Amino acid sequence: MTERRVDIQFRDFVEIVEPRLHRALVARYGWERGREATAEALSFAWEHWERVSQMENPFGYLFRVGQSRSRDRKPARLFPPPTDREPWYEPKLARILNDLPERQRIVVVLIHGYEWSTREVAELLGIRPTTVQTHLARGLRRLRQQLEVGERV
Repeated sequence: MTERRVDIQFRDFVEIVEPRLHRALVARYGWERGREATAEALSFAWEHWERVSQMENPFGYLFRVGQSRSRDRKPARLFPPPTDREPWYEPKLARILNDLPERQRIVVVLIHGYEWSTREVAELLGIRPTTVQTHLARGLRRLRQQLEVGERV
């Protein structure tokens, strides 16, 4: 395959994968580290393009690469504390989301924050859609308890 063709294939791949990968890693690590993890994962993809281009689920693999390259021994914060107050969100939400178990936090943020489907989240995490639904239900239940709000009707 010509070098130009490889460049075009990789560029097309990045156009499709980068936005979703970025959102997923920002949901996991917060804005700054999520951006860095995305860059690391895409850099890895370029360096190993021959192998990555043949994968069945390159998106999920690159999500794991971004996680491993951004691994921190301290618990990761979902978002930095807000510097300005926007009236449309609960100020305690970031802290409460950060206190959720990792899988529940990722599932809640991707489904309700970024409007991903259950299937998309399941593919990303390498788990079944029913497991995603379980994490979602538990995470939302815990959020409601912590925020002292009832079920939506």
